[in-house]
Amino acid sequence: MRVVIAGGHGKIALLLAEQLTERGDTAVALIRNPDHADEVRAAGAEPVQVDLEAVTADELAKDLTGADAVVFAAGAGPNSGAERKRTVDRDAALLVADAAARAGVRRYLQVSSMGAANPPSEAEDDSVWGAYLRAKGEAEQGVRDRDDLDVTILRPGVLTDGPATGRVRLAEEPVGHEEVTRADVAATLIALLEAPATVGRTLELINGTEPLGTAVDDLGGATGPSVHGDDGLPAS
Repeated sequence: MRVVIAGGHGKIALLLAEQLTERGDTAVALIRNPDHADEVRAAGAEPVQVDLEAVTADELAKDLTGADAVVFAAGAGPNSGAERKRTVDRDAALLVADAAARAGVRRYLQVSSMGAANPPSEAEDDSVWGAYLRAKGEAEQGVRDRDDLDVTILRPGVLTDGPATGRVRLAEEPVGHEEVTRADVAATLIALLEAPATVGRTLELINGTEPLGTAVDDLGGATGPSVHGDDGLPAS
């Protein structure tokens, strides 16, 4: 499986590249800064330099052609202002979706955020955090109902840097704004890629007690032993 990751130098993206590579898949990382290429290669991904705030959908489609799936894991980062929340967290997500459709890549996973379902209006909250939630919500809305993509949206809880546990709570209903490791988010993205029953669904994710494979199967997506080991982690 060839997977293109937008925001390829992010923490989740690097872990996703590592896990895909361990499975024998091919990861392609879209990065803005060429200085990040070596770190991306070390994670097992093929770096492709592209500025998602400057490229056109037609130009980007060339980098996506031949992929089996696209994962949007880009973000403006914690030190950015409200404008970049709009240009990266919203506009870049919509751009990548357009490019995927033009490249004929139907499977599209979007990493979003809890709170995106009901973001505050600008009048209620004009902070950068409010702008971030509005950008994520508008990005979700922009890709959710497309009929030229098979979309799954994942909203992780509070992100931590611990090792993968293989144990999660994954559901369409609210699961509580609790912690989840970035490694478990990456593993969940891989599981969702091979779970057709999750197409068209928006899912929330935190660490829990259920093995990841079982949690995905409970959504109607039989994942099989090629995706998960006995401990719920991706099989290597």
